[in-house]
Amino acid sequence: MAKNKKSTKKEAKAGKFVFWVIGLIAVSVVALIFFNNHSKSDDEGKNDTIDYANQPFIGEESAPVSIIEFGDYKCPNCKNFADNIVPWILEEFVDTGKAKFYYFHYPFINIDSKRTAKFSEAVYHELGNEAFWEFHELIYDKQPEDPGYETVDVFTEEFLTETLKEIASEEDVVKVVKYFETSEPEAAWKKDEELAGKLNVSGTPSIFVNGKLFNGQTMEDLKTMVDEASLGEGNE
Repeated sequence: MAKNKKSTKKEAKAGKFVFWVIGLIAVSVVALIFFNNHSKSDDEGKNDTIDYANQPFIGEESAPVSIIEFGDYKCPNCKNFADNIVPWILEEFVDTGKAKFYYFHYPFINIDSKRTAKFSEAVYHELGNEAFWEFHELIYDKQPEDPGYETVDVFTEEFLTETLKEIASEEDVVKVVKYFETSEPEAAWKKDEELAGKLNVSGTPSIFVNGKLFNGQTMEDLKTMVDEASLGEGNE
């Protein structure tokens, strides 16, 4: 699998990111961003075997810790996570070689969620890891301020295609759309969804560290869990 060591966050967000991280670490209120919607499984210690093959990730393939986000492109908390937590994860764990960061699909909100998951799988299959993350970031950037659980046909095929054109050539876009129209990318996101079911995921974003559900409330809690996993405590 290709490596992608570069940060996916735009430099324009750097100042906002630094201020945000310092403030939230100081007062330990990460829960306000995403943990209020974080799933609590019935079996918190459950550690099913996870197949990481052919999954988009950021970082060194040899990194000892694997962090997974189960997300939904229509979920506002997932957007907050992408904008505000992921940059910290990349800086703290990925850039230092401690961990690699994966995105798995759990498109539970409505048809827009499923359509976007399928399209992003097509992007990954046809254009590779780096293009997937560029598209991933664009989709969260374009998420409506009030996406609405009942509102559908926001992330239409036309919208997704036009978004892809911002980062890909016309020839590549045609390849992605052609693959999107097959059943293969749907099978890919459904594989993620099946794993989410086995892990008792019930909301997004849900975070796993080396196969174990993260139930902490602060960045320090996550740092502790990753550090313990890197030392071999709680490895897969």
